[in-house]
Formats: sequence, C-alpha cells, structure tokens
Amino acid sequence: MTSRRFLQLDVFATRAGGGNPLAVVLDAEGLDDAAMQAIARWTRLPETTFVFAATEDAASYRIRMFAPQKEVPFAGHPSVGTAHAVLEAGLASARDGVVVQDGIAGQLPLRVHGEGSSRSIAIRTPRARVAEVAAADDPRLAAAVRDWPLGALPPALMEGGRRWWVVELTDEASLRALTPDWDAIAALAHADDSMGVFAYARADAGKDWDLAVRAFVGNGRRFEDAASGAANAVLAAWLDERDALPGRGGRYRVSQGREIGADARLELFVDEQGEVWSGGQVQTVIRGTLDWPQD
Repeated sequence: MTSRRFLQLDVFATRAGGGNPLAVVLDAEGLDDAAMQAIARWTRLPETTFVFAATEDAASYRIRMFAPQKEVPFAGHPSVGTAHAVLEAGLASARDGVVVQDGIAGQLPLRVHGEGSSRSIAIRTPRARVAEVAAADDPRLAAAVRDWPLGALPPALMEGGRRWWVVELTDEASLRALTPDWDAIAALAHADDSMGVFAYARADAGKDWDLAVRAFVGNGRRFEDAASGAANAVLAAWLDERDALPGRGGRYRVSQGREIGADARLELFVDEQGEVWSGGQVQTVIRGTLDWPQD
C-alpha cells in the first residue's frame, strides 16, 4: 500500500467554509481509472483531482478530475484548487506568473497572484459559445422558471465544456428567494444534456460583488452548487456576447452559495481576445496522507 499526499481544500473562499470543497491526491502515479473513481466516490465531494507529473515541456503538471459518478473533462473549481495544491506542495512553480494544467480539455494556463491563503488563481477556461437563445416563454423552460421574474436578457443555452442554461432575474432579492422546482430542472437538463439552470442577477447597490448567481444542477444528482468556476465562465461569455458585462474593464466579482450556507467569491475577467478567466482564492483545510489498497 502506497501513502500519497492528500489535501482537502475550500475553493473560491476567503476563509475556510465559504467556498466549494475539493479533494486533491498528489503523487497519483500508479492509480488506475477504477481506483481513482473509487476514491472520488469515497470522498463524497463534488470532485476529487489526481496529480501526475507533466509529460509535455509546456505543462506544469497533469490532472485527472473525477466526480463521484464519473470522470469530468473540465471544471473550474477543481482546476483552481489543484493549482493551489501543486504550488503549495512545491511540485511546480509559476513561470512569469503562470502555471499550465494538462488534462482532457488540453493545456490550460492559470494566472497566479500572491502567496499562501491570500493567493489568487484564475484559469483560462475553454472558449464557450452560444448554442441557442430562447424566448422567455419557450415551453421547454416554462416549468423550470415558472413564477421567476425574468430580467432583460433572454435565456440562453451556453456550451463551454459543460452546457448550462443561463437565466437572468430582475434583481438580487428575487434571485436569492428562489425555490427551485427540481423535477422541472432535471427534466430540462435531461432533454438537452445540460447541467441545469444557472440563474443570475445584478447586485444591489453598495455590495462588494457585481453579480449574484445560483447554480441548480439537475443532471444526475440534484443539488445547488456552492461555487461554479466553469458555469460562471460560460455566463461571462454570454454577457460579453451581449455587451452586458458588469464591473469595469472586463473584470467583475461574483457572490455564490449563500443560500446553501457557503459564501463564495469568484473573480471573472474577459480579456481583449475574448478569453474568459475564472478564479479566486483557495484555503487549505486538511493536509494528510491517503492509504489506498492496490488491486
């Protein structure tokens, strides 16, 4: 049995307990697909990542991501959290403020600012596209958004590694008061192979964030996500498409997770090339070792 370094992190959190939990297995060489899936199922966290040595000169490390049910090609909070873990463990160093993750989604750069618990990391997410723009009264959406006070922008189905319906509400208070119809959201997700509905609203005046968001996942498990790096990235691409980005200079802050006991903060940036960077801070909560039997 091999002991491997093991971390549990809180991603997109300025303090422990505020963000989205992640397990990271360092020194993952020798684990096969079945073992990684079994470990991810055992941790019962949204995702567990496994770190391998880079095989390409341009990459800092390789990553595999597993949800409890299956491997995930790309997700935002596991990418940001794993970069933090790799830097903290000394397995890679930033070059000119950048580390490069190599995974199923290809080689993706992450920008690194600062050190330790105040370090901020942002990943350049896979480029998203608009798959479909729907009318507010589209019958496919009717049950999922019934009685929701919809905002000015129409609902849109966005494709960015994972598919999400992005739906604007008129104001932050209405967003925070939503009670999702899980059967309707699951039916919508199943019908178009999406994750579900990503609802958003402009922040009230005086807040230290620009958007409030809620992620209702209806694909497989039904749950509200505490902090969604990839979903926020496809929303940023949609807002950029409509010249509707909040904040200044393509930069804005997001509040997510308060309705389920979290208090995540995400930092989004759309650069001059239209690339979306999704990031924030990461807190290390548990440091230890994982002893997992080899079959």
